[in-house]
Amino acid sequence: MRATTIHAPFDVRLSEVPDPVIVDPTDAVIKIVAGCICGSDLWSYRGENKIKPGSRIGHEYVGIVEEVGADVRTVKPGDFVVTPFVASDGTCPNCLAGYQSVCQHIVGIGSDRADGGQGEYAKVPYADGTLVATPEVPDDKLIPSLLTLSDVMGTGWHAARSARVKAGDTVVVVGDGAVGLCGVLAAVRMGAEKVVALSRHESRQKLAKSFGATHIIAERGDDAKTAVLELTDGVGADAVLECVGTDQSFRTAFDIARAGATVGFVGVPHGVEVPIRRMFSKNVGLAGGVAPVRAYLPELMTAVLAGEIEPGRVFDQQLPLAEVAEGYLAMHDRRAIKTLLWP
Repeated sequence: MRATTIHAPFDVRLSEVPDPVIVDPTDAVIKIVAGCICGSDLWSYRGENKIKPGSRIGHEYVGIVEEVGADVRTVKPGDFVVTPFVASDGTCPNCLAGYQSVCQHIVGIGSDRADGGQGEYAKVPYADGTLVATPEVPDDKLIPSLLTLSDVMGTGWHAARSARVKAGDTVVVVGDGAVGLCGVLAAVRMGAEKVVALSRHESRQKLAKSFGATHIIAERGDDAKTAVLELTDGVGADAVLECVGTDQSFRTAFDIARAGATVGFVGVPHGVEVPIRRMFSKNVGLAGGVAPVRAYLPELMTAVLAGEIEPGRVFDQQLPLAEVAEGYLAMHDRRAIKTLLWP
């Protein structure tokens, strides 16, 4: 079968790889209906994460169950399923507490033990603890939004939950990638009165507004801080969603948080220094981390199937799997917010 592999910085290829097979009785094999490229995939693509040449890449996909192991009970062949970006057993103390992303037996999708999602088929371990099936096979128009539930929508939701967004809040979202835009959608759905998106790109600003953002701030750094403080009468935001992971984005998040606020962070940290003294002096909290998207999947899936949210609009580029290299380049060049891949 065909699947995306990474060999060096800026070198992704569609390669022939072995077909997946059931190994453990808790495994399932999925025929991928749609996969996508994640902003976090770009860290490897740019060479900022260590690369194992020839390894599979991609951790977001939806598809049809082809085969299941003898112990699998919650899904069956023919089911349409969403696969979270990590596999979890669903039974360890961390899973039972709602933190499947820190499962004691966690397996990363796109690792040696679980095939990447940018291909034609994939084996996933711990099928019962990981996969979530729709009540029936959905219409094609719903597939992009269901695909976001494997990562970015759940991650944006986690940022808002971690920041303790509540009705009437002023929320600022740092980052205008797919996760940040989904964070806007999450904050609006949680009842925020003002949702401010920090974005310098017109297409992303428009999408943020369509998701419910009430204000757009195009500045960065000190200028962004000044703009937020002006908007909030010098007080700052009730909740901040940090959806980038750089030191500058963290500094901005803490600069604009009011006393007693919480910064919900989901951007993968790279070179970040947490301003612990400022946190202490202003009673500003920090919460978040790797999003337990499996915990949020049932609620968000219900909202998508009911037509209440349409996070799939973050996919502004759709390509056949054969053009995966162009998808990576487009996201690297910021010509695309997020690229959907059809096998």
